[in-house]
Amino acid sequence: MKYLFTICLVFCCVLGMAQVQFKSGKSGFTNFLRDNTIYPQFSKDNCIQGTVNVSFKLDENGKVYFSKISKGILSELDEEALRLVRLSSGKWQVPAGYDTTVSIVAPVKFQLSGYNCEGKSNDEIQEAIRNYQAEEGLTNSVINFYKNIDQAKPGQEIQIMAIKNQLGIDDEYLDDRIKMGLKKIKQDDKQGACEDFLFVKYMGSKKADDYLAKYCK
Repeated sequence: MKYLFTICLVFCCVLGMAQVQFKSGKSGFTNFLRDNTIYPQFSKDNCIQGTVNVSFKLDENGKVYFSKISKGILSELDEEALRLVRLSSGKWQVPAGYDTTVSIVAPVKFQLSGYNCEGKSNDEIQEAIRNYQAEEGLTNSVINFYKNIDQAKPGQEIQIMAIKNQLGIDDEYLDDRIKMGLKKIKQDDKQGACEDFLFVKYMGSKKADDYLAKYCK
């Protein structure tokens, strides 16, 4: 196993309220997450691990209608935890009279095994986190440029290309992002897949255009 993904649940509900359950059984949610998680590439490459707390609410049909991060680590890990909770929608069994305003808090623990992370110092990991956070602003500047390319000034795209090179966003990187999106399609997560395909588009590439046309109308 290249990585281990575990989760535990803390139910924040009124004392005495019957507990919601995953339809496939007591360990169903844990198994569901183990089978469906896609460990984000940067975090995997840099041994970034830890716990993301996700708060979510269920309607009377066991569908997730609200979710948010209550304690995060890094945006890509936070987003994956949210995606998985969203993907679990409809797989929950709630008791009669369930209070749908109650929040369920899921501490989602990301843990890597088999990536030589034991030799990675905490200082190195923290430096990687700082670098990621610093580069997020540059990535957003690229996205905003291509979203509004009709308003681009002459010569501006040259600067954007330089930023992409600095970030290491090349054809291989974009191909990997498309593969990630296709994995999500297999999980019946069109929303997550379309977010990946749109990311490729807003990196100035046409590589994902066919997938956008097929899945994201």
